[in-house]
Amino acid sequence: MGDELTFIASLRNLATHKGARGLNDDCAVLEVGGETLVLTHDSIAEGVHFLPGQDPADVAWRLVATNISDLAAKGAEPVGVLLGFTLGTEETDARFLVGLEEALTHYRAPLLGGDTIATKAPPTHGLTAIGRATYTPVPSRAGARVGDGLWLTGPLGAAMLGLEALQAGADSTLSEAYRRPRALLAEGQALAPLVTAMMDVSDGLLLDATRMAQASGVCLAIDSAAVPIATPETRRAEALRWGDDYQLLFTLPASAEPPIPAHRIGTVRPSGPAPLLLDGAPPPQATPLGYRH
Repeated sequence: MGDELTFIASLRNLATHKGARGLNDDCAVLEVGGETLVLTHDSIAEGVHFLPGQDPADVAWRLVATNISDLAAKGAEPVGVLLGFTLGTEETDARFLVGLEEALTHYRAPLLGGDTIATKAPPTHGLTAIGRATYTPVPSRAGARVGDGLWLTGPLGAAMLGLEALQAGADSTLSEAYRRPRALLAEGQALAPLVTAMMDVSDGLLLDATRMAQASGVCLAIDSAAVPIATPETRRAEALRWGDDYQLLFTLPASAEPPIPAHRIGTVRPSGPAPLLLDGAPPPQATPLGYRH
């Protein structure tokens, strides 16, 4: 298997259009006529992003929500989606359509087209989400400034607990955070005019904060005790490295307060030997900072 980071680095030689943002961001941003369009694409695979035998309706919801979350991190509103779908059985395809309709209705994102394939391999589904910027310049991962506060919209760890509940066959309400994550569109739109940098937490707080720090050329210092977690029983150290909660991570000028409920979890410092500090020191490298393919 090839290395994800190496491959993306090679792709940067091709992604020369300014809309690609150097492949250092969640989305592409294109000026078309009088509109600023925001585009993103994510894929999910059985056995990697969802469990074998999981309800296809939940898989469809998850596919839509994870892409719409990227739009939320840009303060965009959905325009529509393109679906890439791997056919299964008549029954599983019908269930997928149920979840797809529910998600598209919830996010007011019409289906505009796409493609279907059939394969004997485990299914992989993809979605391209197209959005319209509600504020320009569109926020990016780059832009955090020394002295800014580092903020998070909500608690971490709910998806981790949800997957464990799903694997244990627990009540569906306990696994909902994993099965049907929520994209924070309204929150992203409220924050877009104020933030200096913003992204969603999809691969783990520590890994995504590192990406923001590197894109911005700064160091992010996080106070682990200030990071909200889902329940008192949540394993905090794991929650900081676990993704799929789709909270928004953003920076604001030191004197600014967010217009929505949020938690200040750290400070932006000058660039140093490490892009990330956790309780004053670089996180231990023996444990991955988050999820990487």
